[in-house]
Amino acid sequence: MLVLLAGIFVVHIATVIMLFVSTIANVWMVGSSNYATISTGLWLLCNRTCTELPVSSQDEASLKAVQAFMILSIIFSVVALVLFIVQLFTLEKGKRFYMTGAVMLVCWMCILIAVSIYTARFTSTAAFSTNPHHGYCFILAWICFCFSFIIGILYLVLRKK
Repeated sequence: MLVLLAGIFVVHIATVIMLFVSTIANVWMVGSSNYATISTGLWLLCNRTCTELPVSSQDEASLKAVQAFMILSIIFSVVALVLFIVQLFTLEKGKRFYMTGAVMLVCWMCILIAVSIYTARFTSTAAFSTNPHHGYCFILAWICFCFSFIIGILYLVLRKK
């Protein structure tokens, strides 16, 4: 049981770190131009230097929603980690980690909403680049989506023995 708890804890910490990286780094879409490689993220457009991401007025609300839901997913993931640690030492034997699992599933839903909006609105039109493809931050966000779902379900069924 201790090995299972330790494994879940390590995967949860890895998920938090990957969420931070995928939200902060500006490599959601990568393409090439005549001069260099262009990468865009949630915040900046980087060529040789990084500038503010140019977004049309119709896509601005979508980008703000993606940014907000990714930040919310980080917050909920950290809250779930703290709840897990607190419940680990305060719950009686035989109790389940319901609160931790519920908060982690809210994190999962935030990641789903953010990445789905980004996929629908921004992956088909990469600004100023040819041959656009997904960057590592986009892939990390989908990996965090899978990990947070698995961790959330495990917390819901996990009993403290």
